[in-house]
Amino acid sequence: MQLEVFNSVDRADAIDVLRPCLDIQRWVEQIADARPFSSLDSLLGFARETAKPFTSDEVAAAMAHHPRIGERPKAQTTEAAMSRSEQAGVDPSDDGVVTALAEGNREYEAKFGRVFLIRAAGRTAEEILASLQERLTHTAEEEDIIVAGQLREIALLRIAGVISETSVSEGATNK
Repeated sequence: MQLEVFNSVDRADAIDVLRPCLDIQRWVEQIADARPFSSLDSLLGFARETAKPFTSDEVAAAMAHHPRIGERPKAQTTEAAMSRSEQAGVDPSDDGVVTALAEGNREYEAKFGRVFLIRAAGRTAEEILASLQERLTHTAEEEDIIVAGQLREIALLRIAGVISETSVSEGATNK
């Protein structure tokens, strides 16, 4: 969707575009209500700031939609398609990587009570595994901060993937 169209659609449609990027009601509503944006950069900047901080309840709700790293979602939703694309660096036919991720995921979930979340886009399987191993040494408090940051990174990449830059008609708000 072009930014100009995103700026002009009704609030419910704007929320529908944003929800697969990050399903946090407050966040999607604040972004939808802040329109129009003069550029994709201003939209991304506002989205980044609106995501600081996420509450622990917001993080928990958003995490409910994220698959385990190495397990590609099979649903035919926009969010599932985004997740499959983001995990392209993890080769599901590499048994060693799949096994190591599965073991790491189980250990992480046992320690932190949630799935391991990382912005997988642009990362190799080896980088993801190294991060998983390193993050297993963290405290719950350290992980809470990291997970919220990873959610922000994922959300911003997803917005940039669904909304493209276009010229905005004169008189648009410069946020």
